[in-house]
Amino acid sequence: MKKYMTIKMPDNTVWAVPTEVIARNRAEHYAHEFGGCIEKSLSEDTLPLFEQDKYEITDWAANNMNWDDVEEHAIKIERDEEPNYQAGWMNGEKGFSDEAEPETKAVITS
Repeated sequence: MKKYMTIKMPDNTVWAVPTEVIARNRAEHYAHEFGGCIEKSLSEDTLPLFEQDKYEITDWAANNMNWDDVEEHAIKIERDEEPNYQAGWMNGEKGFSDEAEPETKAVITS
């Protein structure tokens, strides 16, 4: 099993999430089938499944976990491409606002 699952986000950043975090999440979910023992669930069920088929890792992560579950463990490993600020300046959607705080969204007027 690879150490990390990578994911490309909408902003073109690529993040690496330890597969151990995903595996432990699944093992905790199925621990009741192993007398409540997470380690037994991990070693006898989740790890063999994940080692056999990488799809099982991505499937579990996407369908049973949220970004909040892995965010503190995720590592940003690359930015696919730098944004072209000149193109954005020339062609980006423009608007006006009375405030310039980072959380404030510009009010678009036509």
